Amino acid sequence: MIVTEAPGRINLIGEHTDYNQGFAMPIALDERTTVRFEPDDSGTVSLDSEEEADGVTFGLDVRRGDVQGWAAYPAGVVWALSEAGHRVVGGTMSVSSEVPIGAGLSSSAALECAVLLAMTAATGVELDPLDAARIAQRAENDFVGAPTGLMDQLASLNGHIDRALLIDFETSSVSPVTFDLAGSDLALLVVNSNAAHQHSTGEYASRRESCTRAAATLGVGSLRDVQGTEGVLERIDDATDRRRVRHILSENTRVLDCAEALTNKNFRRVGELMTQSHASMRDDFEITTPHIDLIAESAVRHGALGARMTGGGFGGCVIAVVPADAVGEIAESIEADIAAGGFPVPTVFTARAGAGASRVHV
Repeated sequence: MIVTEAPGRINLIGEHTDYNQGFAMPIALDERTTVRFEPDDSGTVSLDSEEEADGVTFGLDVRRGDVQGWAAYPAGVVWALSEAGHRVVGGTMSVSSEVPIGAGLSSSAALECAVLLAMTAATGVELDPLDAARIAQRAENDFVGAPTGLMDQLASLNGHIDRALLIDFETSSVSPVTFDLAGSDLALLVVNSNAAHQHSTGEYASRRESCTRAAATLGVGSLRDVQGTEGVLERIDDATDRRRVRHILSENTRVLDCAEALTNKNFRRVGELMTQSHASMRDDFEITTPHIDLIAESAVRHGALGARMTGGGFGGCVIAVVPADAVGEIAESIEADIAAGGFPVPTVFTARAGAGASRVHV
């Protein structure tokens, strides 16, 4: 039996910058999705999951539209591998996951990357992390129909313990950056709002379309190609597109500033940049919700150095850098504020940067 696992991710900063060829800085999580695969000569993949009641079986010649729901992600990986010219085999595949679903922690990429590693291990295909990430991304974009960038797959495949990952999406390069909160008596608090978001909804796609439209107006291939900001926004007539561009340009700057602050262990600056990022997502990119905004505001009010939503938006999680000795107190205060606001009780936990996807030798 082949056993593989791949982590979810938290994006520390840099939201919606990936498909604009900009910068982002995620971490891989300790929480992981595990795939157990027993290859055979059946010509089909029989799939089941601890989190789903019904199993699914699909052929190796699976095509877009053949499989729906959660099983579309594994089926999409098989399809994308085959489309890339790699051999695929049938077998029995079981999935279990510690990554919360619909929380903005990239459970989908964790599933894709774990399935991809299992299938390539069964066939002897060797892929470098970038090629693997692109195949997994194609499964999500073209088979599932979710227009996500490459960040989630790169983070899942390239994770390092106690390291953030500075990703330059123009070159697809990944540079580890020290992320040692514990050494400064700090912790990364994750507040799952328990309000699920859907990447494949029209809101995510509309943001991407807005950025593409603005880039065309500015005469550049992507917003990464914008040189400076002087006079740029004035060239965009549409007020909504103008706000979207302002977020992307300022967010790229914040990512680079945050990487420098982490290197210098200037966590107060890191917190400031996180809070600024949340304000930009709220006011310019308009992807937060009153529920999410309340969580971020509450965290800062009760002692966090900074807080921001993480993930594609419209639900999911808020992350905050907090003093390690105040984790419990801050978590309780946030929970009380959320209850007073009439929202669902959040799930609160701490996270650290974990290792990337791998095969487990059993």
